[in-house]
Amino acid sequence: YYIFSFLLATDADVENESLSSVQQLGVEMTVRYGKYLNLLKEHAENELYFVLMNCEKFLKQQQRTVVSSLCCLQERYAGYDWFASSVFLIMSGDGNKTLTFLQQFSRLLVSAFLWLPRLHISVHLPLTVVESGIHPVYFCSAHYIEMLLKAELPLVFSAFHMSGFTPSQICLQWITQCFWNYMDWSEICHYIAICIFLGPDYQIYMCISVFRHLQQDILKHTEA
Repeated sequence: YYIFSFLLATDADVENESLSSVQQLGVEMTVRYGKYLNLLKEHAENELYFVLMNCEKFLKQQQRTVVSSLCCLQERYAGYDWFASSVFLIMSGDGNKTLTFLQQFSRLLVSAFLWLPRLHISVHLPLTVVESGIHPVYFCSAHYIEMLLKAELPLVFSAFHMSGFTPSQICLQWITQCFWNYMDWSEICHYIAICIFLGPDYQIYMCISVFRHLQQDILKHTEA
């Protein structure tokens, strides 16, 4: 990947642009969670707003123009940036430290797997992949998760098959949200750190380990 440079948004830039309703809701949730964890202080909303606006400017530098009716292929990433928000909390609400980390992190291959907006309509992807609207995490990580699940936890795999619901759908939700609302904060930090230090394949192993942990509950619900 090319190396980005952050062009920090000025106050005027921030005033002229606004976050989507989804992003605004995400900011509220992030700040509420951060204060619950005693990681954020007053005016954290403005600092996070500053981070997200700069992330959008930063990522636009390597986005391609795609003509499509799919909502997920519009210029702006349709969802909320959970990874950037996680880093923001790790940095205790320091916007500059968050942006510095993201700039350096974007040089690593693992950024494509942890920071999903990183490859949104990216020039680094083949046009056919971009036009499909399917993020590489789905046909890379999620695909291997299903392969490993079938080999390592055949009963869990069969339970999903019987339900008509694929494990990859669940895992994509976990990965997109950096396991927010599924793991405790310390476990989320461990997940991010493990994937950065040991490689993106640990994203797959993490999901398999969660399924192993939940195996008895999954089988119990299947029987019921």
